[in-house]
Amino acid sequence: MQSLYDFNYEQMQQFALDCGWKAFRGHQIFQWLYRNRVDEIDEMTNLSLETRELLKSRFIINPLKLIRKQVSHDGTTKFLFQLEDGALLESVMMIFDYGKSICVSSQVGCNMGCAFCASGLTKKKRNLTSGEMVAQVMYVQKELDKTQDRLSHIVVMGTGEPFDNYENVMNFLSCVNHDRGLGIGSRHITISTCGIVPRIYDFANEHTQYNLAVSLHAPNNELRNQLMPVNKAYPIEELMKALTYYSTENNRRLTFEYILLKGVNDKPSHAKELAKLLKGLNAYVNLIPYNSVDEKHFKSVTHDEAMIFYDMLMKNHVRCTIRKEHGNDIDAACGQLRIKEIKKGNGE
Repeated sequence: MQSLYDFNYEQMQQFALDCGWKAFRGHQIFQWLYRNRVDEIDEMTNLSLETRELLKSRFIINPLKLIRKQVSHDGTTKFLFQLEDGALLESVMMIFDYGKSICVSSQVGCNMGCAFCASGLTKKKRNLTSGEMVAQVMYVQKELDKTQDRLSHIVVMGTGEPFDNYENVMNFLSCVNHDRGLGIGSRHITISTCGIVPRIYDFANEHTQYNLAVSLHAPNNELRNQLMPVNKAYPIEELMKALTYYSTENNRRLTFEYILLKGVNDKPSHAKELAKLLKGLNAYVNLIPYNSVDEKHFKSVTHDEAMIFYDMLMKNHVRCTIRKEHGNDIDAACGQLRIKEIKKGNGE
């Protein structure tokens, strides 16, 4: 059955009109979902019994079942969910100085095939619906409600390529961003892409205030082709042209994600090449320590080695940070917990 979370605010009002109700009925349902955060349709007590019965005959609220939960010493919490068709997905809640953030998955599996990533160990089964993405956020928010806490940030950086599921991702964000929804501000929402160039142009033309992060991980085509097959379809020159267009259209700072892989992309020559590539862009680089994956041969750099790369970028006038490691005592790498569960024979 379809989840009520699949509807954004305007769609919910239109659904109400299609049912022969007033648009305000859609507003009421939306309020029950996001402000009152009900778990059952029968909890929508200001709706008539007839209305609730109709909703129950066609919809559910939560399409997720919690399978496993891991909590790190630093408070990072990884959730493994099962969907109605048996598919598994992960979400991660992380604690920062500025608040609590959730990392949302956008697909079941991933077709991008990045050489270092656990998410791509299983091919994409399907896209997640917008409601299945909303449900990840709502599950974690309801957990935080127990301590009168709230999510402040959303990153769409979990399993899957968000721009390979563009329409559903944008619909999902309109739900959680809407001031009658969770009201999470646009500038507290980040979408990460490995470089689907046509969708970058689409996203630029949306003129939203969402942040855009680009998984780069290499400063040249030869190395990026080895690490990220998407580069063969959309090489760096095309990617940078699209990102320049995005920056011009939106006047927004770009984030480039760069996982430091020992002996692969971490040499001083790579840092100089990266600085040259990004020259003139309003951008900064997020250097990411690599979380090892059993099935992959890559290793992470030490903190001192990361600092050498960091210093080289800063000397070449590239703003950058080294991401603080989160959840390193649990299955930290994206998709890792899901892969372990699949190997046990549980889920797809």
